[in-house]
Amino acid sequence: MYEAAFVVAAYIVGSIPVGVILSKLRGKDPRNMGSGNIGATNVMRTAGKVAGIITLAGDMAKGFAPTFLALRAGFPVVLVIAIGFAAFVGHLFPVFLRFKGGKGVATALGVYLALTPIAILLSFVVFVLVLLKWRYVSAGSIAGTAVMPLILYSLKADPIYVYLSLAIGSLIILKHLGNIKRLTAGTEHKIGSPK
Repeated sequence: MYEAAFVVAAYIVGSIPVGVILSKLRGKDPRNMGSGNIGATNVMRTAGKVAGIITLAGDMAKGFAPTFLALRAGFPVVLVIAIGFAAFVGHLFPVFLRFKGGKGVATALGVYLALTPIAILLSFVVFVLVLLKWRYVSAGSIAGTAVMPLILYSLKADPIYVYLSLAIGSLIILKHLGNIKRLTAGTEHKIGSPK
């Protein structure tokens, strides 16, 4: 039973809506502004750079802290993966927001940072290259997410890490379907363009 308790606790941590809390302190709600997403990019656009940066750090911490603590505690790898995935799912489907959450990129980043920092570095390079080329945060996020299973496989990571990346990647891409439609239509917001 204790394993289930740790997984549930990780989900609760992942459910903490950092971006919504910070935005409401400034009298705003990212769910009703911009793209409607509660993640760092939309919070930055609607509540300011400081709020966006803190949201990014907070959302990453939600994935990193439970996963890192599980690793440090010496839990079996399957339980560590379950805890990290639960934190990620908490951000996507938070109990505090009626299960309507963010897209999970930053929280996934935190999980991977605890599990395999080298893979994150390589994925981040892909993200930056795509962002510099096309100036779409969503496209960079999708590209960085899509290559993660290949990166982990090439690094000969534990197969369960690869399976985790496939599950996380599938959910992130599903959460980005609206962005993909806007990218296809040429209406997606670019970095540096007017709000």
